[in-house]
Amino acid sequence: MKHEIRFELNGNEVTVEIEDHWTLLHLLREELGLTGTKEGCGVGECGACTVLVDDMAVNSCIFLAAEAQGRRVTTIEGLASPDGKLHPIQEAFIEHGAIQCGFCSPGMILSARALLNETPQPDEDHIREAIAGNICRCTGYVQIIEAIRAAGQGPADDVKVMAWQSANDNSEGK
Repeated sequence: MKHEIRFELNGNEVTVEIEDHWTLLHLLREELGLTGTKEGCGVGECGACTVLVDDMAVNSCIFLAAEAQGRRVTTIEGLASPDGKLHPIQEAFIEHGAIQCGFCSPGMILSARALLNETPQPDEDHIREAIAGNICRCTGYVQIIEAIRAAGQGPADDVKVMAWQSANDNSEGK
């Protein structure tokens, strides 16, 4: 069954007719042509579809479009300024090599935006927690954490690199 919803999308009021079963991801990509939001897993596990709803990061693949009624939705397309100037978070991702293939980048950047809205100078633990629902298979997360810290002008302590070590590896201290 179709019905109409109204919401703010990237700073503009929109009115669209939707089907009850549509997800916000479907509405954004298939109906409104905003393809910056990616579909990865389709079950809310990978974070590729992350958008902001009332400044909170949500997985749009499991968020019903009808729930956007009266809300404020921001996609990656709405983060840059109207003149095309990139948002400081986007610039930081480029400067710190946090963008590789780019598939996870929109979701990571919007998760970072949600974090920095709440905690302007997050420490590494806060950053890791904020992006825990976003999977990246290219960067290893170090550059992403550095980019988010730089965008928030957070503390300059070194990012910890966690490497796998065998339980039988007794080389520590040798």
